[in-house]
Amino acid sequence: MFTVMLRRAYRTDTPWHRAQKWKSVAFAFLLLILTTTLFFSIENPKSDHAFHLSVLKWNSFRSAVQFSPTVEFVNGTDVIWQIPDSPKAILFLAHGCNGRAANFWDRSQSCPNCVGLPEERLIVLNALAHKFAVITISSTGRCWLLGKEKESVKQIITWWIEKRKLEKLPLTALGASSGGYFVSALATKLKFSSITIMIAEGVFDYQELPDDYPPTLFVHMPKDRKRARLISEYMESLKKKGILVSEIRCTEFPLSPKFLSDRVPGVDEALSVKIFRTFHEKGIIDEKGFMVSDGRIVRWREALAEKEVLPDNYEWASHIQEELNLAFAYHEMTSLPIAQILDWFQSHLS
Repeated sequence: MFTVMLRRAYRTDTPWHRAQKWKSVAFAFLLLILTTTLFFSIENPKSDHAFHLSVLKWNSFRSAVQFSPTVEFVNGTDVIWQIPDSPKAILFLAHGCNGRAANFWDRSQSCPNCVGLPEERLIVLNALAHKFAVITISSTGRCWLLGKEKESVKQIITWWIEKRKLEKLPLTALGASSGGYFVSALATKLKFSSITIMIAEGVFDYQELPDDYPPTLFVHMPKDRKRARLISEYMESLKKKGILVSEIRCTEFPLSPKFLSDRVPGVDEALSVKIFRTFHEKGIIDEKGFMVSDGRIVRWREALAEKEVLPDNYEWASHIQEELNLAFAYHEMTSLPIAQILDWFQSHLS
């Protein structure tokens, strides 16, 4: 039908009308290509992300989702959780080295020791908004142990699910860095519908890997070339075992004057602009706004202290640190691809 319509237009129109017709057809064809490309981009999470231009701000969920966690002490560690109305799945979140469960939740009356780091809190808020019950557990040491701690966490999650009568809900997990290694190992002990391993290549014993090992999404930062290479190798090995795998590659992006006020609850717009200008003056960011070095090693605190931008005991310094690490995109937890991560979980709920 499409071809017949073109032929009719070609026979009956004047040259000017024919040109206009062809322009319309070309535009429609281009639109079809763009739509198809968008479809496959959504269906295939393997992509370099550029989500920073459209990410949710720290307070985007203020009217829709509120933090109201319950804090418990179980098996010698902190367990912090929240269940939304009519939950459809469960998400276990595992922090990285030097992290803790409290990093995922804002400070409140129910959790006075919570920290609410920018990326962690946005992961939780997005999950709650999508009706995932969220449970976070602190490791007993600086990093997760892959031995007996697997059994302890398995017991905690199983106990919590049974106590809250959530046995019918699919279980998912996301772990970053040390937490990523831990989640990859825990998936041999607990039945997950799917998992996400962030900024880690995971640990896999391919000889003993169960046939029902869950679909696995790797979220990583390819600036870390060694880890990116390992992830590529591990993905091929998992595919050969018949395990569904995909990846999201997170790349660096430039700071903007309002970036920190958009991401960090305790930074207002005026302070964000001052920080941005100081970073530019001190060469911490280049002329395009990109971090010149990893936020962990650049002396940004000293630069702000010299300009008297921040007091020495500024409460949100660790929150700013996380966002600078994120912008440099070498090794940091990230909420930027959270929509794609949740799509991955939801596409494998069972």
